[in-house]
Parts: sequence; structure tokens; C-alpha cells
Amino acid sequence: MVSELGLQVLVVNLHMQAIHITNAKRAFVLMWADNAKGVDESWVIHDFQSWSELVPNEGEPFLGTSRGSLRIPRVVQLVNYDRLPRATVRLTRRNIFLRDAHTCQYCGTRACPRDLNLDHVMPKSRGGPMTWENVVCSCRDCNLHKGGRTPAEANLKLLRKPVRPRWSPILALAFSQNRPKEWEPFLASLPGARELAALWNTENPAHSSS
Repeated sequence: MVSELGLQVLVVNLHMQAIHITNAKRAFVLMWADNAKGVDESWVIHDFQSWSELVPNEGEPFLGTSRGSLRIPRVVQLVNYDRLPRATVRLTRRNIFLRDAHTCQYCGTRACPRDLNLDHVMPKSRGGPMTWENVVCSCRDCNLHKGGRTPAEANLKLLRKPVRPRWSPILALAFSQNRPKEWEPFLASLPGARELAALWNTENPAHSSS
């Protein structure tokens, strides 16, 4: 039961726009308190009572209760919230790897996060800031070779100029895991969805490198 209650659930606002990701336990609390409603695969909205009467589809996660099987909602809609998610993507190691598709921006090697580093294009020791425009994903070999030099000094060339991502922060969470198919319609309309989806529809870096 613990694993089912920890499953990720997409939270959407009144306009069916994705704004957050929570877990099943929190989703049920919201539904029970009438602060959210479950959205099924046909986009039918259910309060907690009507949701509890649904029969789980084959292969679908559910909770076993004294009253029978309770489906795990994969999408819930807040009943009194119509705002949009914040537009600023946090500058984190994870998000930089997402932006650069887990690919070294000098040699093109694609790898899993544990085999990658962050590199300051203008070295930190020479005043290079920790910004979207000055930090890139780098493999260990290129990072070691470059050291405290600029790319030109190390005879390296960036594959592309680093820029601040255009995608919504919610996408960084949604596309970083094996997302449920029920999420797709709600993610497609978010800013930068095509850009980030293209990165995650390529070869999974967790299983191979080049």
C-alpha cells in the first residue's frame, strides 16, 4: 500500500492546465476534503464518492480497502484554483542536465548523471558566474581537459550556446520520470513542451552512453 500511495499524480487547475505533481496519498486527501476531483482517462470529473465507485482498469494501480478496490487517480483537478505555474525554471544540476539532454556540450558524449559534470564556460576562478548562460553539461574527460581555461584556450568548441530554458518548471518534473499516459494531454500545452519532450524521447541516458 505504501508504494501505491507514493505514486505521482498530476495536479491541474480549473482550466485543466498542469501546475504541480503530488503523490496519491495527498491527492486522496484533497479529494476527500472536496478541494480536488479526480479526472479519469475520458476527462470525466469525479468527486471522491463517484471516484470510489469506479472499477480499476486492467493493469491500473489501486488500493485495496474494506469496500473493495480504489483506483489511484493519475490526474486531479483543484476546484478553486485558476492560476498558472511560475515561469522561472530553477538553476539546478538536474535542470541543466535536462536542458542539455545529458550530453557533453563539448564532445557530444551522452551519459547518465553520475558520469557527468557541470562546467563553467568562463571558469569560476576567473569570475565566471553560475548562470544558465555560463554553465553546461560536460563529460569527465572534457571537464578535466578544460580545467580552468576557456573553451578556446582548451581548443574546445561548444555544441550550442547555453541559454535559459523556455519550458515550464512543471515539465522538468513530469518528463524526468516514466510519466503516465494520462498526463500527456495536459503537458502538451505547457511552454516548451515540444522542446523537452524531444529530449526525453531520445535514447534513455540511464542505460547507455556514446
